[in-house]
Amino acid sequence: MVIGFFMILVDTTIVSVANPAIKAALDPSTPNLDNVIWVTSAYLLGYAVPLLITGRMGDRFGPRSIYLIGLAVFTLSSLGCGLSTSLDALIAMRAVQGLGAAMMTPQTMAVITRTFPPDQRGAAMGLWGATSGVAMLVGPLAGGLLVDGLGWEWIFFVNIPVGVIGFVLAWILVPRLETHPHRFDPLGVLLSALGMFLIVFGLQEGEKYDWGPILGPISVWSLIVVGVLVLAVFVWQQANTKSEPLLPLGLFRDRNFSVSNIAIAIVGLVVTSQGLPMMFYLQLGRGLTPTESALLMVPLAVSAGVLSPFAGRLLDRIDPRLMLVPGLLLVVVSLGWFALLMNTDTPTWLFAFPFFVMGVGNAGMWGPLATTATRNLPMHHAGAGSGVYNTTRTVGSAVGSAAMAAFMQARLEANFAGSGGGAADAAELGVEGGLPPQAAETFSAAMAQSMLLPAAAMLACVVVVLFLRRPGAPAARTPSRSG
Repeated sequence: MVIGFFMILVDTTIVSVANPAIKAALDPSTPNLDNVIWVTSAYLLGYAVPLLITGRMGDRFGPRSIYLIGLAVFTLSSLGCGLSTSLDALIAMRAVQGLGAAMMTPQTMAVITRTFPPDQRGAAMGLWGATSGVAMLVGPLAGGLLVDGLGWEWIFFVNIPVGVIGFVLAWILVPRLETHPHRFDPLGVLLSALGMFLIVFGLQEGEKYDWGPILGPISVWSLIVVGVLVLAVFVWQQANTKSEPLLPLGLFRDRNFSVSNIAIAIVGLVVTSQGLPMMFYLQLGRGLTPTESALLMVPLAVSAGVLSPFAGRLLDRIDPRLMLVPGLLLVVVSLGWFALLMNTDTPTWLFAFPFFVMGVGNAGMWGPLATTATRNLPMHHAGAGSGVYNTTRTVGSAVGSAAMAAFMQARLEANFAGSGGGAADAAELGVEGGLPPQAAETFSAAMAQSMLLPAAAMLACVVVVLFLRRPGAPAARTPSRSG
């Protein structure tokens, strides 16, 4: 299960490295990046929109079955991506790939929740959380090496042998768990999918349309507002449906589940947003290649990968706040440390230290949050709970990406205006090998200031996790028909 989850995480980062090569190969005639950005946007939409539904499908048909179907879809669509000869075909295959990922992700948490007893679940979730730190390194690094050595197609072809191995292992080793005779709620499916689509699409396209009109009376903000209203109607419908709800609202009676969902949304925002100014700084401000930039993240991957399983085992015996609060604070420290170092004079090797601190913080963040969220879940709602958890994380990531794009633009405008240039100078001066010295200094200052946004968000997350309960607090009641 971890192999499949690892593939999903790697795929969310590996494509960003290959975007320039994909544009040169499949969209060389247009002067902007709007078209090639949809290679990532289509995947995110295909992934985020159906998560609530696919989580529930795991409860109904068995997480092993849905996981295997999703892994097959993901692997075959990876082949289709690599064989694409046009940008439109690649975008379509990426949407299918996102759907496969959406089928897999909730099942990984659900199988852990239903297989391991609560007092042993932390160690398993610790290993699950360790994959995030490793994937953060492997994605950009593998992307740089594959694109440079074999071509952009191989960032997709590499999924095929890994997918086949993961499929065989899951078929043999993952147990068939008891299914539950849930009935599907067609109206709930429609409302949740529509609301999620409008919100995620609006957030993704906001910067492209300058948060204004898209087509006629349709604007970015109208899409987001209507999406929120549709989700509000969805919640009301779930509370009042006469059939079995898609989203058992009773899950939120467990304080730890509710608080953990708020926290993972903020974590998703932070993780996505902090990577954008960091990579722009390293590649434009300091002139590093994508591969060199990724290699600086080795301390993060090593510290998170090594410490996460130990953190998970310790979590089974202590109050989750004793691990989450220090872990989140270490991430805040690392973000502030980055902001201080991000100038043109800092030796690049010094960045290994805040990356290491961030990895230690990640070890006390990913697994412990997932364990705390799922500890009291009723077994027959494990898939639904996992779907909710991963949906909030994905929406947080979409918000983080949009917020950081706007914040970076604002800091660029302020810094370049203060230096006598215009905000457009950064785009005009950007060439392979970095920016000219004076522009690089101004650009680096803007990126350093941008790191304060995720740092502030993570401080808010520290406050949120203080509301968690100690282990052994009463579990949520089994949800009734209406939740």
